[in-house]
Amino acid sequence: MASLPGINHQRAVKAFGKSGFWITRQGKHITMTNGKRIITIPRANPINAYTMAGIVNDAGLSSEEFKKLL
Repeated sequence: MASLPGINHQRAVKAFGKSGFWITRQGKHITMTNGKRIITIPRANPINAYTMAGIVNDAGLSSEEFKKLL
């Protein structure tokens, strides 16, 4: 499950934006939605690989799909 390397939270936000998510709230974490799913991205640099894999899974994407968006 942790096949994703730790990445910068700003790169993650941009990648999820390309897949149809938009920012709904910002604070210590960034909350994004696509109208059906809600994901929360911590403002950490880098985001832990296990955490990132869980967020990608919650977004309904595979690791390969997310890597292409980066």
